[in-house]
Amino acid sequence: MKKRQIAITLGIMCFILTIAICVQIKTMNSASSTVSQTLEDNGLRDEVLKMKERYDNTYRQLENAQKQLEKVREEATQNDETAEKKEQELKENNMMLGLVDVKGEGVQIDLQDAQVTDTTLNAADQIVHYDDVQWIVNELKNAGAEAIEVNGQRIVNSTSITCEGNIIKINGERIGSPFCIKAIGSKNLLYGGLERAGSYMDYLRERGLTAEIKKLDDITIAKYSGVLTYDYLKEDK
Repeated sequence: MKKRQIAITLGIMCFILTIAICVQIKTMNSASSTVSQTLEDNGLRDEVLKMKERYDNTYRQLENAQKQLEKVREEATQNDETAEKKEQELKENNMMLGLVDVKGEGVQIDLQDAQVTDTTLNAADQIVHYDDVQWIVNELKNAGAEAIEVNGQRIVNSTSITCEGNIIKINGERIGSPFCIKAIGSKNLLYGGLERAGSYMDYLRERGLTAEIKKLDDITIAKYSGVLTYDYLKEDK
């Protein structure tokens, strides 16, 4: 009888020990997985920071090289009427392409999602969408804008305005509401083009959005920070 009790007791103890070992192994595996994921996340974060640092350094080097090139051009064109004329043409072309900082009179448009939700309107209509921004940019171009910027992004010929969920991308950069759109040109013509009767600005306001425009005598628009590339465009010789 005692042997039977001892066997039962040992059996119970072995069962409990087996369960404890299984729990311990599972806990260790879970901890190992968590540590591994943490190390992987830290590694990715470090790689992103390194890439950003390399990009910033390269961009600074590019700006310094452009300044040095500009200095060399100015020195080379001194006392040379033909060269000075070519240099002036180059500067004007760079302004048109959006490759230099520019300033002048114009307008500033501020767009923002509806601040108070109107239940009588469609919820989606109370948000600024990418096509709203695109429409305003097109209206400005039609009114004679010579330079346009949206939330710090210079609009050039190759600029695309796309949508990814609730985020708008311009020149590949993510931007969101509120939107500040600057345009250089005749402030009166630009203002009149956007504030005419039945304009798109009126349509935005009907949707409950904040859509304000003001004339300014001095606007500064930064140059395009990307690289202009042409895959199909070639000179016709």
